[in-house]
Amino acid sequence: MVWRRLLVPEDISFDEFHMAIQAVFGWDGSHLYRFSAKGWGSKPSYQLPDHYSVGDDERDSEEYLISEVFKRAGQKYTYIYDFGDDWKHEILLEKTTGEPVFAPHCLGGEGACPPEDCGGVHGYYRMVDIVNDPDHEEHEEMSEWMGIPEGGKWDVNAFDLEEANKRCARLVGDDDDEE
Repeated sequence: MVWRRLLVPEDISFDEFHMAIQAVFGWDGSHLYRFSAKGWGSKPSYQLPDHYSVGDDERDSEEYLISEVFKRAGQKYTYIYDFGDDWKHEILLEKTTGEPVFAPHCLGGEGACPPEDCGGVHGYYRMVDIVNDPDHEEHEEMSEWMGIPEGGKWDVNAFDLEEANKRCARLVGDDDDEE
């Protein structure tokens, strides 16, 4: 399982929330996304307006704040990223702090985030098998695509909290810890 615990300001838009999720997972935000109560087909949904959006139940994610939807601890919502790979995430509002939060911050997490465009859940498992098997006929090509050095392996449990927070800081222009 791959998860992240994220602290965010209550006055951010769904689009800004999407960018924070992208930052803590290490994705680049190059695909479409949607937030809705139960996933595909549930209304209303929040996403950037595009040629897929039709009707009053699809709302512009730049115009709605997450605090307009997230009201109580234990509330769940669905975030879908990359409609081709179909990454479905369950968002759980654990609690509100009552304290001001000025920028997204990752509090914890577990598991290596699947890379962009790896083919969804099944493609990810296939990719892991290939890069971790030096005898597989696609090993060299897949490892190169993944940026894994010769003799290296993909660690499905890898998670770097400090790196996740560096990416969050870049969202608000706080790049003091540049590499």
